[in-house]
Amino acid sequence: MPTIGSRIRRHLADPDSNHRRIVTGFLWVSIFMLIGKLAGAAKEMAIAWRYGLGATVDAYVFIFNLVNWPVSVSFSILTVVLVPLAVKLRSDSPENLSRFRSELLAFTLLLGACLGLLAWFGLPLLLDLGWVELSGEAMQQALVMARPLSLMLPLGLIIGLFSAWMMACGHYRNTLLEAMPALVILIALLLPPDWLSDPLVWGTVAGFSLQLVGLGWLLRRAGELQAPRLGFHSPAWQGFLGSIGIMSVGQLLTSFSSIIDQFFAANLGVGALSSLSYANRIMALVLSMGAVAISRATLPVFSRAYTQSGIDVTALALRWTRWMFTAGLVVVALGGIAAAVIVELLFERGAFTHANAQSVTTLLRYALIQTPFYFAGLVMVSALAAAKRYFMIALSGVMNLLFKLLFAYFLVKSFHLVGLLLSTAAMYAMSLLLLYVAVRKAPAVQNQPQGRERA
Repeated sequence: MPTIGSRIRRHLADPDSNHRRIVTGFLWVSIFMLIGKLAGAAKEMAIAWRYGLGATVDAYVFIFNLVNWPVSVSFSILTVVLVPLAVKLRSDSPENLSRFRSELLAFTLLLGACLGLLAWFGLPLLLDLGWVELSGEAMQQALVMARPLSLMLPLGLIIGLFSAWMMACGHYRNTLLEAMPALVILIALLLPPDWLSDPLVWGTVAGFSLQLVGLGWLLRRAGELQAPRLGFHSPAWQGFLGSIGIMSVGQLLTSFSSIIDQFFAANLGVGALSSLSYANRIMALVLSMGAVAISRATLPVFSRAYTQSGIDVTALALRWTRWMFTAGLVVVALGGIAAAVIVELLFERGAFTHANAQSVTTLLRYALIQTPFYFAGLVMVSALAAAKRYFMIALSGVMNLLFKLLFAYFLVKSFHLVGLLLSTAAMYAMSLLLLYVAVRKAPAVQNQPQGRERA
């Protein structure tokens, strides 16, 4: 019987091994994510040094998350739907791929312009309605930030589309360019105060603009960017719209959990939003390296496996689910031990006091509990997306929202911000259980293998 070491060496030496493809993609994305997250960490240190916990960060976080919500939803949907579709088109009918890209780009430009205008005029009205209980100073700053940050909508939608295209082509440099907004914000914050009136706001807009330019240049250089063309004439639209309609429902509801957090935290007093934001930003620094690497490494491999090789993708996905759940447990253990040091190293300076650091450390330790469920669930979603079982992904999104509301309603009353974080962990645990059942019951691959199984 071959040892674990010999099996690993065999897979790494085999250029057709799906395990090798996943590991290679995981490593490249992780390296690029590490660079990006180092830039993000430096940015967070600068924000804490300059603003601490207070009205400015509360206002920025609230507006940024509201505007970024449709952007993140769009990118999540495009990643799940567009990557498998592009892989199939490239294999079956490459002549349709260019036309579909041109028409999809034109549609995205129009959608971004419409949503940007809606946010430009609608966000100030939403804030004036009084539904959000921000403090007086935070509310005034939010009103000032709302319109400039609405520019993120058109920029972010096109960035998401270009990033999904690069993933479908098997490239990972879009991950490296995700560091651009953080770097620009960092530079803006370090400039003398009288040089730039709102460094957080304009640094964000400039950073997203440079990221878009970089993605467009890379795609153009690779011959993967076509001029926009109005219309829905490509045959690929039928499959795309049919899939994206189902996915939109599930992803919108799943992503709404972050908006729920914003409204719950906004009602817990001054500093609650910024405390939660600092803890969540560290979670992003710690977890998104794994999360992005998992989805971007597994989805193209699972999609190619379903389209071309006909191997048992379910067995491959379940194996990687176990590995990622174990990796998440390791992150929980190490992160819990190092939480205080991480918070002090990143934030405890300037306006960010030791008491602030203790508060954020407590939140961070509870936030880490979601990690193994989240990591494992990403592998399951990639497997279901590759099999085009979008209804099950959408159903998990519906259930996520119900679980989040239910757990948050009861836990926030007793545990306040800690309860909000525990509700997220419970939501991902229930979601993983549902996804696991769906993947285990996935139908067998119908196409015939083209050679020896490489799982």
